[in-house]
Amino acid sequence: MNHRPHARVSNVRVDWSDPQLESLLRRSETWRLDNRGGFAPQDIQIYVGWSGTVGKSAMLVWERDKSLVVETNFPIGMGEHVRIDKHLGESIRTLWGVVVDGREGFREEDRKNGLHFYWLHVK
Repeated sequence: MNHRPHARVSNVRVDWSDPQLESLLRRSETWRLDNRGGFAPQDIQIYVGWSGTVGKSAMLVWERDKSLVVETNFPIGMGEHVRIDKHLGESIRTLWGVVVDGREGFREEDRKNGLHFYWLHVK
């Protein structure tokens, strides 16, 4: 059994007008978190709506537990139900989910290609 000492919590006052802190905050205010690169993208077919019969090509760019991020070159509405078909060799894995968040791409090449990114909660 591992016993760790209790972390000490202390109240530290931050001087938000400190010139060094202001400089750091100014340099980081345009940063965007982008987790691409930690997951190998996979081609998928996405069907919008429970009764969607025509799949559109998209990319699965991140997956963990019951969350997915997909990249599309078309918009999808928030709260939209989607079906995703992932090809796994000779078989297909079908996932059902709901769009919980989305945005247009931040990168220059994303904007140039009209890419959108959607976070899905898988059922």
